[in-house]
Amino acid sequence: MAARYGRPRSVLRMRTVAGQVFLLQVAIVVLLVAAAMVALVLQSRADSEREARNRSVAVAQTFAHAPGIEAALKSPNPTVVLQPLAEEARKRSEVDFIVVLNTDSIRYTHPKPDRIGKKFVGDVQPALGGGIVTEKINGTIGPLVQAVVPVIGRNGDVVGLVSAGITIEHVSGVAQDQFPLLFGAAGAVLLVTTGGTALVSRRLRRQTHGLGPAEMTRMYEHHDAVLHAVREGVLIVGGDGRLLLANDEARRLLNLPADVEGTAVTDLGLDPATARLMASGRVVTDEVHLVGDRLLAVNQRPTDQDGGPPGSVATLRDTTELQAVSGRADVARARLKLLYDAGTEIGTTLDVVRTCEELAEFAAARFADFVTVDLVEAVLRGEEPTPTLDAVPEMRRMAFSGLREDTALYPLGRLIRFAPSTRLTFGIGNGEAVLEPDLAAFSGWQEQDPKRARRLVEHGIHSMIAVPLRARGVILGVAMFWRAQKPEPFDEEDLSLAEELVARAAVSVDNARRYTREHTMAVTLQRSLLPRVLPEQSAIDVAYRYRPAQAVLGGLGGVGGDWFDIIPLPGARVALVVGDVVGHGLHAAATMGRLRTAVHNFSSLDLPPDELLWHLDELVTRIDQDETDDGSDAKGAGVTGATCLYAIYDPVSGHCSMARAGHLQPVIVQPDGATVFADVPGGPPLGLGGLPFETLDLHLAEDSRLVLYTDGLVEDRDRDIDDGLALLRDTLADNADRTPEEICEAVLKALLPDNPRDDIALLVGRTQILDSGRVAEWEVPSDPSAVGQVRAAVTATLAEWGLDEEAFTTELILSELVTNAIRYATGPIRVRLIRDRSLICEVSDHSSTSPHLRQAAITDEGGRGLFLVAQFAERWGTRYTSDGKVIWTEQPLP
Repeated sequence: MAARYGRPRSVLRMRTVAGQVFLLQVAIVVLLVAAAMVALVLQSRADSEREARNRSVAVAQTFAHAPGIEAALKSPNPTVVLQPLAEEARKRSEVDFIVVLNTDSIRYTHPKPDRIGKKFVGDVQPALGGGIVTEKINGTIGPLVQAVVPVIGRNGDVVGLVSAGITIEHVSGVAQDQFPLLFGAAGAVLLVTTGGTALVSRRLRRQTHGLGPAEMTRMYEHHDAVLHAVREGVLIVGGDGRLLLANDEARRLLNLPADVEGTAVTDLGLDPATARLMASGRVVTDEVHLVGDRLLAVNQRPTDQDGGPPGSVATLRDTTELQAVSGRADVARARLKLLYDAGTEIGTTLDVVRTCEELAEFAAARFADFVTVDLVEAVLRGEEPTPTLDAVPEMRRMAFSGLREDTALYPLGRLIRFAPSTRLTFGIGNGEAVLEPDLAAFSGWQEQDPKRARRLVEHGIHSMIAVPLRARGVILGVAMFWRAQKPEPFDEEDLSLAEELVARAAVSVDNARRYTREHTMAVTLQRSLLPRVLPEQSAIDVAYRYRPAQAVLGGLGGVGGDWFDIIPLPGARVALVVGDVVGHGLHAAATMGRLRTAVHNFSSLDLPPDELLWHLDELVTRIDQDETDDGSDAKGAGVTGATCLYAIYDPVSGHCSMARAGHLQPVIVQPDGATVFADVPGGPPLGLGGLPFETLDLHLAEDSRLVLYTDGLVEDRDRDIDDGLALLRDTLADNADRTPEEICEAVLKALLPDNPRDDIALLVGRTQILDSGRVAEWEVPSDPSAVGQVRAAVTATLAEWGLDEEAFTTELILSELVTNAIRYATGPIRVRLIRDRSLICEVSDHSSTSPHLRQAAITDEGGRGLFLVAQFAERWGTRYTSDGKVIWTEQPLP
């Protein structure tokens, strides 16, 4: 029984009543025996101490009154006389020591000769007065009792002392010899008593079935309450087939009288099948029996398992109402399952059309035979439809799914105009679902398209539900469910299910619409910020590629912050720029536009690459500070994380200078096919500040390829960046003799991932060198008379180039620039004339002072030279070099 209640039968735990009684009786016996043994031991110790005192006093007195003791004490050497006598007396009296002392407590005798002559340890004052002293001390041989008695002389004076002592252990040894017998007797008593107690406890265990006191109390207190409160009937039948117990629920279910106990189950008035089951006692589980007008589920088990009494117990559960409820529960469970599956299969992408297709495919497979989804045109563009009070907006059919294709339903892509007088149009306009259980009745729905309506019915479509796609109070479209193969028409339950299904899909459609709008805005912004056409320039033949990340993998529609640029510079030079802003979406695109604009502005100052990046870094730092200090929650809105590579190429000299801010190294493909990574000194990403940027200067031969790119090209989740760089170098080496356009295609084919997670910007330029016949240079001495010589040389050169019409203007410009250089700057002074897409004049000197354009007063004798230069030249400006400056002008060619 204890095991049946989940308790172990361990004797040590003893949670049963019998076990607790057994332990209590054993404990009492043990305590009684232990008390008796303790009393015996204490009595033995008291007797031993008393015996020790008596024996030590008797031996000391006997030796003190022995004949000749006084004479021996007064002899010249008492020890010689007394030591043998004391030892012999000690051995015969079986004490541990007999010591003879003088009145000064000096020993004359002792069992250990080395202690003779030393002072006695103990209280001797009462003995010196004629009394007897007994005391218990801890000596060197253990706890002992010693007695000190006086030796009385003939004249009545104390002439000496005698002390005798014996250890308590010596005295108690006789009593301790009896302990084994005593303990054996106690053990026997304990064993006999425990055996009797065990017999009594065993009998008690059988009577209580191994239950504990609390369990027995709880069982008897709650027996009637549990038995009569449960909603199941309980019948206990004995081995003789008579009813032993029936609870209240069993009496109610079977209509039994109050005094039914003791009646045979065959006489209870039950139906024959139920009576035979109760009498047989066979095991059944949820066997259904019709008893009167009730449907009862019967469970029956025997009671003689695990040694119980013969018989059986049966439980009765009324399932009359459960049968009806279970049918509705199955329907509800299937409905919940369908809606749950819809949540996982509809809206898996942020694409409006694909979401509509998922709704149609899911509903056609699980709910209807045909499904169509129509959307308002504005939704397809990402716009929010404008509510109309008098009409339903036109919709375009975007999804269809069904058992077959040959139906009379509108085809995909068809623009649908809803007839204003139909119930369907009214319901859609009010955001209400419409149920047409019998299409063949033509109750008005056919007015939308009478001919097509008849064809629909001829194709076997007999029932329809139309549910508006509604989100935030706006109608986005309508989903229509058609039934043809299933004979039963749609009902109100189906209508409710369709409304819930479409409501969930409408949220996904609206999210996709809003995403489409954001994506369109981001793409429009990005396209407006990236170069649309390549600028005209003769320095380098350029091709580029830009690939955004996939929308589902890389943020908002794949719109990111990678950018590139080709910027013409004065002197026929060109700047190539590639940058990368970490992240995706509108913020990354806007940040990219700000940086690209800043690079354009800084490049107009004709700064070296390292200085330009320094200014750009300062700008990014200020932008970050502004966005951090504006008081708004702009976490993560900073520009930190942007990288940039800036290179300047001069086609006249073939010189190229470049610097980078946290960007990857560019690749240089030489004309012979050798491919190397340019060792541009590394700088920190933009916005970190604190470290300078360095410039790499090198000479690029004509027909060299300069390749700039962002990390999305070489780095991917499934490919390490080192492997990507190696693959890029090998691909460029294999295509070294191809055009920039062909190289771009080859690189993307080899390195572009199937699902790019980051933007990719690629810029490939083939260097060109201007023919020496298109460049003329002169060195001008610091003498005003040299200006005329320069004018003559320039005029002759322009005549050779066929630009005689530009001679006058060019002479005027160079005269002013050279005169200013001679007057205000330091030499040497050089003049360079370049015929490119425009006529370029350059005057260089070693001065860092830049001229400024000003409006000269009427009384001023000078100050009008630069004004004239600015009027005749299309553009002019100043750029600084490592050893001075260059003033340049550009004139359009005819």
